[in-house]
Amino acid sequence: MVQAARSGKQNILEGSQAAGTSKEAEIKLVNVARASLEELLEDYRDFLRVRAEPLWDKESREALFVRRLGARENTTYESYATYIETRPAPVVANILICLIHQTNYLLDQQLRQLEKAILDEGGLRERMTRARLSARSRTG
Repeated sequence: MVQAARSGKQNILEGSQAAGTSKEAEIKLVNVARASLEELLEDYRDFLRVRAEPLWDKESREALFVRRLGARENTTYESYATYIETRPAPVVANILICLIHQTNYLLDQQLRQLEKAILDEGGLRERMTRARLSARSRTG
């Protein structure tokens, strides 16, 4: 579980760093992050299943509360600390499941925008070729 969480976070970070140079690399890294978070999501579901604990319904009062917390501006770990540090493990697992779903939703939106940008603007090599051709036409 720890490795999946670290991998998800690290690939989001590396994808963001690659954004300035290569949309293709950013897409790849965001997809790896997405896959790691899916693995983590399944680990938390397994945690609940093995203990015969309930998985919150997406529209449950608790899940909606967690989603509303995430929709606030400047949300950080501190926004959730009271709930994560004081609740029993099954509640924390459900909170984290909600947060993974929110993160996956945002990553899916990012991937759609990146794919659209590649279709509209091309990849790095295409942009460099256009720039070279443009420079040659101005000097030639």
